[in-house]
Amino acid sequence: MLFSNAFNQYLAWSLSEQLVGYLKRPQIMKLSIALAGLLYVLPAQANAQIEVAEASIAELQEAMESGVVTSAQITGMYLSRIRAYDKAGPNLNAMIWVNWDGTAEAKMLDRERATTGPRGPLHGIPIILKDNYDTFDLPTSAGTLALAGNIPPDDALQVHKLREAGAIILGKSNMHELASGITTIGSLGGQTLNPYDLRRNPGGSSGGTGAAIAASFAAVGWGSDTCGSIRIPSSHNNLVGLRPTKGLSSIDGIIPLSHTQDVGGPLARSLEDLAVALDATIGADPSDPATAVLEGRDLPSFVAALNPNALDGARIGILEAYFGNGGVEAAAASIVRQAIAKMVELGADTITIEIPNLQDLISGSGVISHEFKWDLIDYLAGVPNAPVNSLEEMLELGLIHEALTPGMRRRNAPESRETDAYAAALAKREPLKNAVVSVMEAAQVDALIYPTMREPPSFIGQPQRGSNCSLSANTGLPALSIPAGWTRGLPIGLELLGRSLDDVRLVALGYAYEQATDHRRAPVSTPPLLSGRTPRPLTFTVRTRAGSALSSSGRVRARVRFTYNPLTGALAYEARVSGIRP
Repeated sequence: MLFSNAFNQYLAWSLSEQLVGYLKRPQIMKLSIALAGLLYVLPAQANAQIEVAEASIAELQEAMESGVVTSAQITGMYLSRIRAYDKAGPNLNAMIWVNWDGTAEAKMLDRERATTGPRGPLHGIPIILKDNYDTFDLPTSAGTLALAGNIPPDDALQVHKLREAGAIILGKSNMHELASGITTIGSLGGQTLNPYDLRRNPGGSSGGTGAAIAASFAAVGWGSDTCGSIRIPSSHNNLVGLRPTKGLSSIDGIIPLSHTQDVGGPLARSLEDLAVALDATIGADPSDPATAVLEGRDLPSFVAALNPNALDGARIGILEAYFGNGGVEAAAASIVRQAIAKMVELGADTITIEIPNLQDLISGSGVISHEFKWDLIDYLAGVPNAPVNSLEEMLELGLIHEALTPGMRRRNAPESRETDAYAAALAKREPLKNAVVSVMEAAQVDALIYPTMREPPSFIGQPQRGSNCSLSANTGLPALSIPAGWTRGLPIGLELLGRSLDDVRLVALGYAYEQATDHRRAPVSTPPLLSGRTPRPLTFTVRTRAGSALSSSGRVRARVRFTYNPLTGALAYEARVSGIRP
């Protein structure tokens, strides 16, 4: 029997409370959570080797170094999870391309470990890339049918660094088509689902990476952020994600949306994993002029900066203008205010911040609509035998998802690279950045804080509102999204925005908060596998008796058959009641 007597007693109590066995919603929620918890404990006991679900990079490395498991075995476990949950089970649809031969590469890295030792903390670690990162051995399609056959000649610079570090590219994740939205739908990959609520979107445009890492399809994943596309999926999927200072890492080989605003970087389940991933991929690149900001500077170490006491003595500015106006935005605002209170408990000082004329400064400072068409043409011109040459050609061939076509036509409208409107938008960016930095300096704050998203994930097919993406995107300043809490079973993220090239300080502050709170929870829809297979629905029967004036004998008998689906968290039951007086 899987369930304890105490658990059966709880069920019987619930049934007795309702006389004829009708459970109230809060009780069903408690049962679902309890059952899900059992599923996460029992498989780990059954598989003493290692459980990759929710495993950290450090835990995986320790297991490989001690000989408990090999990289090939770990890779196989992640591939089993992709096979079980991406196009089956909950059908997350987070992946576009999967490297099913990844175990062969892992075996080579295992042999290297045995002979010369590991290259570093990513040696033999499976990772996932957003499908706009160039890879010479996997297609790079940016989620569009138009580029389904696009095989770049080489790797993106960050991908090259990852391979050099010994990481295994396990596959390419789905994304909002051409990175041009925040709900992750496209003509090639279709719609990705949020593993925390399969009726809702996972954020975007790096939503495939967000859903995949939340579901433990790999140890860590990479996305890109033009206006929120790392931070929004991090918030929606209970992850951590950094939009780095513009130029801290290279965007060479990432299919562009806007060269001025594009950045690339990792999404992870913990800040320790994020720090490992960042240390492996930051640095200057002659192919990316923005990385010139690193000239003459030593590269920081994110791992070395992790400090559980970093909030003690820190000063945090509360950007009230980004907390919303109540209503549907009230829940996220309340959760982030609770997070602020926790930071104060941890030794931080806070101050309310107002940036004068913020709305006027930020309005019109975005450049995506001015650059996308031309940046895409430039990228495709550098790809030998590119299947198409422009966004206009994609539209003419009908290769863009029909729901996205009107927006793509608008972005294809500019007839010249250099326009007065583009020049005006560029001219607004430096004053905006200066205004933000000046206020931070005057208030002597380490970071600004506000909700990553003012609204929770929207339902599939509905627009996603409530983004606070622009302040970082339009200034080039770094911003970190970390889990802040939960509302009605949905994760909420908070965002910390810092000064240019002060990314390590943000990660340190976030780490201190993470260590004191631990808001990370695995999604119920993708539990650990049992001997490589998805857990089957659990069925059990409870019988109970309760006194009632409705019965001639004074006893009502109920027999209830429960079925719990671990992949959806749904608890169904069928009740039979006897002894009720006619």
